[in-house]
Amino acid sequence: MNPILDVVVRSLCVYLFMMVAIRLFGKNQLSQLNAGDVVLLLLISNAVQNAMVGQDTSLQGGLIAALVLFAANFIVKRLMFANKSFKSFMEADPVILVKDGKVDEKALDDVKITIDELEEAVREHGVDGIKNVKLSILEVDGNISVISEDEKDKQTHYSRIKRKNKRKYH
Repeated sequence: MNPILDVVVRSLCVYLFMMVAIRLFGKNQLSQLNAGDVVLLLLISNAVQNAMVGQDTSLQGGLIAALVLFAANFIVKRLMFANKSFKSFMEADPVILVKDGKVDEKALDDVKITIDELEEAVREHGVDGIKNVKLSILEVDGNISVISEDEKDKQTHYSRIKRKNKRKYH
């Protein structure tokens, strides 16, 4: 077989396998990825790289390695669901950054977030200032959720994608 065609066929096989595996193991959107999922994707990319482009490595070997990594990730996720102490060992807990308009300086320092970054997140949520924040939490996925004192500004998540689409359609 032509070497270029061989790489194309291998790449398509790996692509289809990865798409099916990601859907089977429950990730619908890239925004749902946490740190463990990113590590998994890096390991899988390394495992299947040689299967896609290597002349002397088998496609089946790369796909089996990827399947083992997906299965290990699935088992870890199930253990995290079943055991709270294992979950808190593997994943950080949410951190309250602002409560009733008062910034928790120690929490900001612990999670290495500057006051400027916090103020930016508050503004992105459409809240005038920190004094108007009822509750602000650094979520386990790295997003900052903000709940406003003002009823009309009650919005708990505001992503850049939504903001871009809002500008495009309004």
